[in-house]
Amino acid sequence: MSTKDIVYIALFASLTAALGLFPPLTLPVVGVPITAQSMGAMLAGAIVGAKRGGLALLLFCVFVSVGLPVMSGGRGGLSVFLSPSGGFILAWPIAAFVIGYLYEKNLAKLNTFKEAVFLVFGGIMVVYVIGIPWIALFANISIRQAAVGSIGFIPGDIIKIVLVILIAKTVRRAYPTLEPRS
Repeated sequence: MSTKDIVYIALFASLTAALGLFPPLTLPVVGVPITAQSMGAMLAGAIVGAKRGGLALLLFCVFVSVGLPVMSGGRGGLSVFLSPSGGFILAWPIAAFVIGYLYEKNLAKLNTFKEAVFLVFGGIMVVYVIGIPWIALFANISIRQAAVGSIGFIPGDIIKIVLVILIAKTVRRAYPTLEPRS
């Protein structure tokens, strides 16, 4: 791993922590806050790729687990993972990796529609497939209730996807960081 890789990993872990400064909005049914931090996983994958993006969000999870108050609302510690929102947080490294992989495989023929599909798949579907059962387990509700309660996240996720596409295009144009995956 090069120094540049380490810098990108640290940068996107820190960016995800900084996105936690925006105040959370908690959905009453599922008890999971809507935050800007899921954008960190999307940006990491879209800008620095699968390996670096996934490792950046894994590093962020390490920050949380050792108690650094990097989660929205100044939360940190292992208890964050043992709450209804823990599954979403643990899904972020996987989401960043999946998004980065899809971007790398399609870098030569990337367009706005493909980017939106990649971000919906990795940033919403992957995260929800892990997060919704986690909510059900830790909130002691059915998966159906957790899924219905999670519908409230979708408008914010759509806004995040639009912002990520705009930011990632601008950053890649100014400073290309991804290389096509063979």
